[in-house]
Amino acid sequence: MAIPVSISSPALSSPPSPPPSHGHGVEGHAQQQQQQPQHPLLPYLDLAHSPHQLKQIHAQALKSPPHRHLLLLHSRLLHSSAASGDLSHALRLLLHPFPPLLPTSFSFNALIRSFSRSPTHKPLSLHLYLQMLLLSVIPDNHTFPFVLKACAFLSALSFGSQLHSHVLKLGFRSDVYILNSLIHFYSSCGRLSLARRLFDGMPQRTRVSWNVMIDGCVMCGHYETALALFRDMQGEFAPDAYTMQSALCACAALGVLSLGMWAHAFVLRRCDASVRNDVLINNSLIDLYAKCGDIVMARQVFDEMPQKDVTSWNSLILGLAMHGRVKESLAAFAKMLEEKGDRLRPNSITFVGVLSACNHGGLVAEGRSYFHSMVYEFGIEPQLEHYGCMVDILSRAGHIEEALELIKNMNCKPDVVIWRSILDACCKRNAGVEFSESVAQHALESEEVATSGVYVLLSRVYASANRWNEVGLVRRLMSEKGIKKEPGCSSIEMDDGIVHEFVAGDSSHPKSKEIYEKLNEVERKLVMSGYVPDSSQAPLVAEVDGVKCESLRLHSERLAIAFGLISMKPGTPIRVLKNLRICRDCHEITKFFFFLVEKSHMVAIY
Repeated sequence: MAIPVSISSPALSSPPSPPPSHGHGVEGHAQQQQQQPQHPLLPYLDLAHSPHQLKQIHAQALKSPPHRHLLLLHSRLLHSSAASGDLSHALRLLLHPFPPLLPTSFSFNALIRSFSRSPTHKPLSLHLYLQMLLLSVIPDNHTFPFVLKACAFLSALSFGSQLHSHVLKLGFRSDVYILNSLIHFYSSCGRLSLARRLFDGMPQRTRVSWNVMIDGCVMCGHYETALALFRDMQGEFAPDAYTMQSALCACAALGVLSLGMWAHAFVLRRCDASVRNDVLINNSLIDLYAKCGDIVMARQVFDEMPQKDVTSWNSLILGLAMHGRVKESLAAFAKMLEEKGDRLRPNSITFVGVLSACNHGGLVAEGRSYFHSMVYEFGIEPQLEHYGCMVDILSRAGHIEEALELIKNMNCKPDVVIWRSILDACCKRNAGVEFSESVAQHALESEEVATSGVYVLLSRVYASANRWNEVGLVRRLMSEKGIKKEPGCSSIEMDDGIVHEFVAGDSSHPKSKEIYEKLNEVERKLVMSGYVPDSSQAPLVAEVDGVKCESLRLHSERLAIAFGLISMKPGTPIRVLKNLRICRDCHEITKFFFFLVEKSHMVAIY
């Protein structure tokens, strides 16, 4: 159903006049008639437990003689029908009332609320609001939160902005419930600055106000701001389950393990059992520990959950796959299938985790089998993420023709990530310059915003073929288009909770001298143990091997590890988060480093 884009009505050109004496909605009517006998069908509404019974009461009301409380019966019947989920019957009651009177704002609110909560009928909330204006029924402070909720879900920015104007015209600019809904609406539509302006200007805030603002920051990717608000909130309100879930999501996105562990401890010590056992909170904890490198704690949280939903299993499967624990990830999927009930039926996200595990383990046959099972056994239509995993599995194993055939038969347009997987395989497998150029052309056509990834891979293809003129042309083309290679960035969190970031060749850190001295010391030990640098993924315009090796040793993850060695106590795990895929040489040097040089530390790069 189309979303209305314009809302205007003469009813909103001036503040509402006092209502007539015969109605403030149901409440006013009830007060006016409280001394009179109630409608004989009203008691049956409390006993009705199904839409069928409500329709029987409706039928009896149509057959009954006129009664003073017929309007009250109609309003209660409409509200009960909407609450029962029979929205079509509730809509008929609204548009065809059995007392020949205009519906009240109470009646509209009951139906708008139900439509706004429906997973499939949210656009009807907006249409009902327009109908409300056409009938000159003045919206009240209970109307706007429901309509704004639907606008937030539908990202109906234009409609919601006009609703904001109506809020101001009707004098609700200080209503805390409406302001909370507006903050949520603007955040959901990506207008965080407008949401923050409303939040900062609120005359008074509730716990919900803080929660929607923090959640909005997380939703828009402003994780540092979310955590700053989380700290400020505690001066006014104690965090609840919703607050903690948003804070945990922000910690997971930033890789701030220490603050996430503090939040976990807060939940265990300060919150009641309903929060500690909350499925959403525990799912957020699994995600936090997995993303921050502590898969053991993630597994412990999962095992101790009294109840698990499909998201719980998905978080575990994805986390184990992310950590390269392929067998454990696939075993978790197998155990999930053993659980009975549709509530734990695998969904599309489950298979993203399973296929990711196959990708990490290079399990080509298993990947094909799980993909086939997803489509034909579970009836899940493949999405871009599934195709991306399968293309990566096949192309990494050298099955480029099969990967291209899969792309040809996709039910959606392949994105740049899929084409880059093929191009990366072409580079590593020396698939031929002409073929690689064709793949690169597809990748560039699929990009919505120009980035360096395709150009870098193409330059590697040319360099592998010793076509240095073309390498120079690619670099010049990047320069002319203003495209810069995304620098590798690695971060490491210290025991005090401070996160230190490094980029390739970084010399800006206060301890740069000590970092490079430690790096030289480690490399000397590695060379003595037989380590030979793998310069195949060094910048390929550097033709001299010495230059290539020098560029490798300046990678950001090595600097982060060296800083961890000089700053962290022996036995403390060194967890490094990196924005790009780690190169083969850094992967090998990390293994050498752990087994031969610094066994007192466990090193992990994510």
